Amino acid sequence: MRHGGRSIAGYVFVAPATLYLIVFAFLPMGVAAWSSLHRHHLVRAEARYVGLGNYKELAADPFFRNAAWNSLMFVGMAVPLGMILALVAALLVNEKVRGAAWFRTIFFIPAVSSLVALSMVWTWVYLPDRGLINAGLKLLGFSGDTDFLRDTRWALPALVFMSAWIGLGPRMIIFLAGLQGVPRSLHEAAELDGCGAWGRFRNITWPTLLPTTFFVFVTSTIACFKLFTEVYVMTQGGPRRTTDVLAYHIFKTAWTEFEVGKACAQSYVLFGIILLAALAQFAWMRRQVRQAEEGAAG
Repeated sequence: MRHGGRSIAGYVFVAPATLYLIVFAFLPMGVAAWSSLHRHHLVRAEARYVGLGNYKELAADPFFRNAAWNSLMFVGMAVPLGMILALVAALLVNEKVRGAAWFRTIFFIPAVSSLVALSMVWTWVYLPDRGLINAGLKLLGFSGDTDFLRDTRWALPALVFMSAWIGLGPRMIIFLAGLQGVPRSLHEAAELDGCGAWGRFRNITWPTLLPTTFFVFVTSTIACFKLFTEVYVMTQGGPRRTTDVLAYHIFKTAWTEFEVGKACAQSYVLFGIILLAALAQFAWMRRQVRQAEEGAAG
């Protein structure tokens, strides 16, 4: 009876979280899967079964392929840049210097600020002539008239740099936690053996940080694929669809064209892309762990 009572109590405690997942996660996913198989128009309230027709249309849609390519380009630029900047910041903050706690706080502020407010601030930063970047370029003797958000060459890189800045704080904190888990005795022993700073990082710090790096890699990739607010506020997918990423394209399909079925199909394609990316990252991590174990055994 005591064991049965504990089981019932456990189910009671997990019931609210389970109910929340069913109502706000699994049920919407099921409805989206059903809608993706129908020609579902929001205004006309019609839902005609078309099977995989929506997915076939997406394969032939050049605008959707463009959005997918823009998302891949954004992820390919934003994830490495964000991770490198966060790791460098964590290495600097990890040093026992005065004011390190203040630097951690300053770096983390963007992560807890409103994305809409940050997007409006960065819109001003990127303005031609009056913007902060162009004003600085003028002081250095350059023209300073680049309209970053309306130039097809600079619009997506501008969003990449902003994304790296916003995500710097959380990634830095995670890397910092990993760095503080590295035994200091290993660094001291390597230093006594004449190993330099780069050698200690390559042979001690980096192998120890592999699990942390993998976690940051996966979470950053997922977050970058979900880019929406910055595009909605700053560029609306322009100029010439160079910043029309998947999440924003799905939003336009659902709430501008009111094609809910097509939007749900696009959402499941985005889910598939993220799933494939995560599986590839897990395979890479397993290979790295296997190589590390073989090296240790050798």
